Amino acid sequence: MGTTYLASGIVLATGIFWGIYWFPVRAIAELGLDGAWGTGAITLAAMLFLLPFVFARKGDLRDANLVGVAAIALGGAAFALYSIGFLYGKVALVVLLWFFSPVWSVLIAKYLLRCHVPKLRLVAIAVGLAGLFIMLGGDGELPVPGSFGEWMALTGGLIWALATAGMRLKSQVPPAPAAFLFALGATVTSFVFAPVLEPVPSIALSDLGAAAVHVFLTGGLWWGASIAALMWATVRLDPARVGILLMTEVIFGAVTAAIFAGESLSPSEMIGGTLVILCGLLEVWPTKTEIERLHV
Repeated sequence: MGTTYLASGIVLATGIFWGIYWFPVRAIAELGLDGAWGTGAITLAAMLFLLPFVFARKGDLRDANLVGVAAIALGGAAFALYSIGFLYGKVALVVLLWFFSPVWSVLIAKYLLRCHVPKLRLVAIAVGLAGLFIMLGGDGELPVPGSFGEWMALTGGLIWALATAGMRLKSQVPPAPAAFLFALGATVTSFVFAPVLEPVPSIALSDLGAAAVHVFLTGGLWWGASIAALMWATVRLDPARVGILLMTEVIFGAVTAAIFAGESLSPSEMIGGTLVILCGLLEVWPTKTEIERLHV
């Protein structure tokens, strides 16, 4: 019971923590590491932070399933797109479009993995799609992302759904090495996008120290410690509890962006966003079959 409470607290704290992740990303961009350069620097710092733990358990990666390793790195790539998106779109919309990923997860399970999908999951798809159309097209516009940041979040959510499917099926990598692979995938992705999105950064000498502190703190805390802790906690909880607790990220992202960045959502964006959150809850809610399996 104590382990369950601890794991639940870690997942809840992770959701809150990532809800304010946009703040250091934008702060680092203002210091000169704009576009994908900032995310690349953050995730590279995370790799350096995690490297000693990887060396301490080299056998964990050497013996790991290659598909599982690739899935973890792909998850990091998805998170990199999410991180970069905060610089090119509204925080709340970027977070909400990322949390549209449950729809992708259900579609992948049904059509790619050929798994049986309960009716509740199909309802989740319908609710999620309705939310997406209202959120993006409720003001009479085409129901498609309106900014580059929103496209990055929607694409990242799709990639994340693919990655999590691979991780659930093939990955048995312990938390610290998994977090390292996660950061590696994000670093490679960020530096591929970096020269395309923004010119090579030029940081003033007076800002160099502040930029380095921001980068290493963000990389160590968000991409290092919190990801490793989340990977430890998620395997000790049922998926429904994890999904619900992580929804705090949406709330804290929207609230902090409204307070500190002056970003607000239109009525249609709020209604659509609520439906997207409901979609996520329905996707992780245990079905009758799953509940019966738990009691066997």
